[in-house]
Amino acid sequence: MKETRESRPQSAWMSGVGSLIFFSRWLQAPLYLGLIIAQLIYVVVFMVELWHLGEHVISHWPAVDESIIMLYVLGLIDVVMIANLLIMVIIGGYETFVSRINLDGHPDQPEWLSHVNANVLKVKLAMAIIGISSIHLLKTFIEVADLGSTNVENITGNTYTQEGVLWQVVIHMVFIVSAIALAWIDRMSLGGKPHGEANVSPASVPAPHSAPPELVAVGAAAPRDREAQAAHYEALARELRAHQQ
Repeated sequence: MKETRESRPQSAWMSGVGSLIFFSRWLQAPLYLGLIIAQLIYVVVFMVELWHLGEHVISHWPAVDESIIMLYVLGLIDVVMIANLLIMVIIGGYETFVSRINLDGHPDQPEWLSHVNANVLKVKLAMAIIGISSIHLLKTFIEVADLGSTNVENITGNTYTQEGVLWQVVIHMVFIVSAIALAWIDRMSLGGKPHGEANVSPASVPAPHSAPPELVAVGAAAPRDREAQAAHYEALARELRAHQQ
């Protein structure tokens, strides 16, 4: 039987330093509380943008420009996606780096929180950033539909150039490549298997122990007295333990 190596007991000073370093994780708690305040600000921004959308529709009714409505709606979706990103950072980051959140059995527990770790959080954040970048890129495409034309009124008043639009596309593609790389690295770290599936080889699974003939005979039989059967099983189990020792 392989002997386990006993660890040397730590001194009081080393134990205190380790406890202090471990306790320092709570310094991140105010950061997540600050992100909650930032999310509250985004709620206010969403309501303001929604109010502006309603004002525009009422003031220009019935000649409402569909492109302007689409830009307003994309702005609202952008705010919502940033709020989702904040939620993932707040809950996932706190759960991963600060302390566990006891939500077992809670009906509103997020599905991704049950298997969250640093790698999963990075991949999900990368996907959220791609979504936000897609919204901004779509707004740009709506604006630059007439790029290069002269005497054409701009929808939002923003100035776009061909070089600037090209760089937006390049940056968006960099985000996509980065997310694919993160997901690939995460899959490699798990041995090419999805999350939650244990990396167990068939050789590492112990073979089931075959039962002695006595147990098989007793198990196959149908005794009339259950108490006598239980006593017989206990006696056989004691004999097996004695043989194994």
